[in-house]
Amino acid sequence: MGKFSIHDGDDYRHLLSRRAAMTLSRTGGNDDQDALKLESKVLFHEKVTAKSESYGGIHPLVALHSHQASLGPLLQKALAQCNAFTSSDGSKAQWRPDFVSVTRGPGMRSNLTVGLEAAKGLALAWGVPLVGVHHMQAHALTPRLCSTLRSAEDPTRIITRSADGNGGTNALQWTPSTLEPTFPFLSVLASGGHTMLIESSTLLEHRTLAETADIAIGTCLDKAARAILPSELLIPPYGRALENFAFPDGESSYSYTPPAQRKDELELRQTAWGWAIRPPLAETTYGKSNRRMVYSFAGMLTYVQRLFADSAERCVDERRKMGREVMRVAFEHLASRILLHLSDLTLTEREKVNTVVVSGGVAANSFLRHVLRAMLNVRGFEHIKLEFPPIELCTDNALMIAWAGMEMFDAGYHSELNILPIRKWSMDPDVEDGGILGVGGWKKRTE
Repeated sequence: MGKFSIHDGDDYRHLLSRRAAMTLSRTGGNDDQDALKLESKVLFHEKVTAKSESYGGIHPLVALHSHQASLGPLLQKALAQCNAFTSSDGSKAQWRPDFVSVTRGPGMRSNLTVGLEAAKGLALAWGVPLVGVHHMQAHALTPRLCSTLRSAEDPTRIITRSADGNGGTNALQWTPSTLEPTFPFLSVLASGGHTMLIESSTLLEHRTLAETADIAIGTCLDKAARAILPSELLIPPYGRALENFAFPDGESSYSYTPPAQRKDELELRQTAWGWAIRPPLAETTYGKSNRRMVYSFAGMLTYVQRLFADSAERCVDERRKMGREVMRVAFEHLASRILLHLSDLTLTEREKVNTVVVSGGVAANSFLRHVLRAMLNVRGFEHIKLEFPPIELCTDNALMIAWAGMEMFDAGYHSELNILPIRKWSMDPDVEDGGILGVGGWKKRTE
């Protein structure tokens, strides 16, 4: 999928040493490619999706060819939009960004290379710095973009168009105010490629508290959906199709009671059909295994696939119940590591954590939002705020790359032109070659 977005306006002074700034941004770690011109109005944000549905997921070669074929035309359209833009003082001038932001990793190297090399060329041609952004850092920082835009005195717009020209608008606002959420905060990154819980202490300091030992939660939900859904409802994205099928009436269908204690969370809930999904890592109620700071979704997926191998014989009610149970168990498991971490903190440490940011494609699931809020409340963490980006910003997008680039550039960092894409890049500085600054290629401004 390729996406290109442009954002422009007159006032990022509070972020960039009291001067206006513009950035052209692009991301494309897997099947996504973005480019964004960011200031305070989104002038262009268009996406092209690689057609991988018949492969049951992202096909690397198909995604690569889509990147190569789409990026040039998207850049051409975006730059034409930039050069046609009239500033608030009525002037028209040849547009040039202050720097270029691009995803450096983690992701598929071949796809990252397409965007990274294009970004280098643009930065070189314009004579401006390049900022190679960490994809996961960008997800974690997205609510800071959203909260700042919402607090603006003057409205701006996010304009998103699909390849066929359809699109919509969402009002956002901007004002020179303190960025929120403030550090420290927790981040849950939940998508088809990642499942992790991160503690973000500063812009540059992020520690991995828990991550999946096998498959990502998004992969689990997508593959479970293929086993559960009637064939006529198997329409990608499968996770969203599963949510719509399981809860056809939305929130009024939930009827959810959160487990008040950890032991309640680990109990089997047998259904009217005689089956029950065992919560991951629940071998012993009070044993060490169920308190390990790790996620695991492969076991429950295997159980669902085996149970529904003869899905043609399953009635709609049973399928719907299975869909609800898959999501309930998966989302309670996601919440459990947040709760385990919070319960292990001292009272003083706990009081410093006021926000949990939830991003990634799975964050668009309304039932996930309901489960997380209910579990935090019932366990005594009502004060903790849950931050979800707008649904269109939960998945990979150019806006988040541009924003992360803005924050890094404001902190004085940009990238050398000889940087290479990184397939695996942990944000955790305790991991070898990990940390935002743990890889080579960064330059720090001295002025």
